[in-house]
Amino acid sequence: MGLLTIGAFAKASRLSPKALRLYDELGLLPPARVDPHSGYRLYDPAQLERARLVAWLRRLGMPLVRIRTVCELDPGAAAREVGVYWAQVEADTAARRDLAAFLVDQLSQRSQLSQQSQLSQQSGKDIAMSSAHSTLGVRYAVLSDRGSVRMSNEDSGYAGPRLLAVADGFGGGRHASEAAIEALKPLEAEVPGAELLSALEDAAHRAHASVCELAASDPALRGVGTTLTAMVWSGSRLGLVHIGDSRAYLLRDGELFQITHDHTVVRSLLDEGRITAAEAASHPGRAMLLRAMGGGAAFEPDLALRDALAGDRYLLCSDGLSGVVPAEETRRVLASVADPGEAALELIALANRAGGPDNVTCGVAHVVDGAEPPAA
Repeated sequence: MGLLTIGAFAKASRLSPKALRLYDELGLLPPARVDPHSGYRLYDPAQLERARLVAWLRRLGMPLVRIRTVCELDPGAAAREVGVYWAQVEADTAARRDLAAFLVDQLSQRSQLSQQSQLSQQSGKDIAMSSAHSTLGVRYAVLSDRGSVRMSNEDSGYAGPRLLAVADGFGGGRHASEAAIEALKPLEAEVPGAELLSALEDAAHRAHASVCELAASDPALRGVGTTLTAMVWSGSRLGLVHIGDSRAYLLRDGELFQITHDHTVVRSLLDEGRITAAEAASHPGRAMLLRAMGGGAAFEPDLALRDALAGDRYLLCSDGLSGVVPAEETRRVLASVADPGEAALELIALANRAGGPDNVTCGVAHVVDGAEPPAA
């Protein structure tokens, strides 16, 4: 078969001539030959496989720059890259779905309140308002330990009725982690559910600014930084802010879920399929952060909204725990120990029995029915 005109190639590849011209300009899918007299683009039938791959990837919504990378890979590596991309899409979609559900709920409540207020004004009587969510309480505790090897503790933690936070500082004692935690404490004041994400985002920026100011205040602190993982409760909703490699876990119905994503070089390599889980466990760069507050890392915190249920148990921890204590042991402690403080104490003991190579901080929160006392 001879060369195909752009029209015939477009029909066979299900790409429009306009798209083919764009992909030629970008170097993504250049024609086999361009007629020197007419300027017509001519394509080899052998290019159809690449063209169809481009068309399918575009339907997935993959950016052109990333499509070019996929097209240059061998089939196995290309398959892994598509898998990584789609996992990111699903994670982003899940976050947007939670946000959409939150907004629908908030706007519906406002509509209901507005309608009931109008009825009240028309009748001249007060109408009782009921919340769309049951009232929940939180039992909480946080403990920190320097571990068995380190001479000092650079971690910080905080636990209160509305705020639970863990920060793992580096480069200058606990200054950075304490500064980040301190910037979040105003969130202990009640935050309306509709403002939860905005309040968290503002607090994260305040924390980052505090760490940067600290680094600029003294040449000896120039490289300081910290991770930060924190939760704020508002009714039956909680907001989560996360940056770095500290973690948040949820125990629900006996199952343990990691609900944050490590912002590390090793996690990135693992996501991209470049290393195995076994290789990640012993990788020399497993402590290298891609995102953090200060320390020269990118500042790009993850924000999420979640529905809390009575019976949920949450754990925030620095990597001094997650790096040495198996997830099954963590699950066992969270499921079996009724008191948050005792659970945190037992988890820290497990980390130290595993060698305690790093500082370890654990914040534990049990979500309870509002009728139960929120004991600290």
